[in-house]
Amino acid sequence: MNRVIQVKRFGGADELKVVTTEVGDPGPGQIRIRHKAIGLNFTDVYMRSGVHPVKFDLPLQLGMEAAGVVEAVGSGVEHLRVGDRAAYATHPPGSYCDARVMEAQNVCRLPDEISFETAAAMMLKGLTAQYLLKQSLPVGGLHAGDFVLFHAAAGGVGLIVCQWARELGLRLIATAGTDEKCRLATENGAEFAINYKTEQFTDRVREITEGRGVKVAYDAVGKDTVEGSLACLQRFGLMISFGSASGPPPPLSIPSLGSNSAYVTRQLVFSFLTSRDATQAMADDVFAVVASGKVKVHIAQRYRLEDVAKAHTALEARQTTGSTILTV
Repeated sequence: MNRVIQVKRFGGADELKVVTTEVGDPGPGQIRIRHKAIGLNFTDVYMRSGVHPVKFDLPLQLGMEAAGVVEAVGSGVEHLRVGDRAAYATHPPGSYCDARVMEAQNVCRLPDEISFETAAAMMLKGLTAQYLLKQSLPVGGLHAGDFVLFHAAAGGVGLIVCQWARELGLRLIATAGTDEKCRLATENGAEFAINYKTEQFTDRVREITEGRGVKVAYDAVGKDTVEGSLACLQRFGLMISFGSASGPPPPLSIPSLGSNSAYVTRQLVFSFLTSRDATQAMADDVFAVVASGKVKVHIAQRYRLEDVAKAHTALEARQTTGSTILTV
C-alpha cells in the first residue's frame, strides 16, 4: 500500500488528506519510483486552491518534483534501470506519495554526489533557474556586467538564481519582504537587495543602475510587482512573468510598453521540458553547477509527508526561505 496526499475539493491547506492506494506496475514508457524526498513549490498552492490556470480533475494528487530509487521499468525505457537513483520535475502532478508509476521522459538518473534531499529540493526550481538564465534571453542576450532584477529572491528559485547569476557575472538586484530575507539574498550572490516593504523598489533600481534600468526583470510575484517590474526595464528590456504569488497580474496596456520598447513574456518550465533530450540537457546543466559547489541548494524547512498541510500553510504565508521538502 502507498500513502498519497489528495485534494478531494479545492480550498485551504486543510483539504490535503492522506489516503492509501495500490501503486501498480509501470506500462510502456513508464517507471515506478520509490520516493526518498519530495519538493514543495508555490504552484502546489495554486493547484490545491483551484486558482491554477490549468484545471485538474478531482481528486487531485499534488506535487511536481521528487527523488528516489527506481523500482520497476516498463518496456521502451532505456535511460533508467531498476535500482537507479533518480530525480524528476514533471507534469501532471503526483509526487506527494511514497511511490508512484509515472512517465519516464522527465525522470533523470541522479549523480552520486547529489543527495536525494538536495535533488528533491532543486529539480523544478533548478530547471526553472536554468531556463530563466540560459534560455529566456533579452535582445542581445545576457552578458557579464548586465543588471537584472529578481523578485522574491530568498525563495527556492531565487536563491539558486542569485548564485547562478553571480557565477555568470550578472549584477543581480534582489527584492524580498524582510531585512533577513534581503541578507540571505546578498549572502547568496545578489549584489543588491531591496526590502520592498520599507523601500520603493523602482526608485532604488533606478538609483542603483544610474537611471539605466535593468535588462531583465524576473517576476514570480505577480499583482504586486508587475507594473514596477516594467518601470525598471531599460530600453528593449525584458520582463519574464513566471508566477503569481500575490495574485494574477493585472491586464497590461500594450501601448504603455512603447515608453521603453519593452518585451513581456509569460513562461513556464514545462514548455522547455518537451523531450527526453531537452530534459536531460537542462538537468545536466543544473547537476553540474550544483555538483561543482558554485550553487548550493538551501533546504530551510523539512516536514513529514503526513504534515504537508503545515508545509502549505507556511509556504502560503511566505514564512519560508529557500526550499521546503517532505520526507518519507
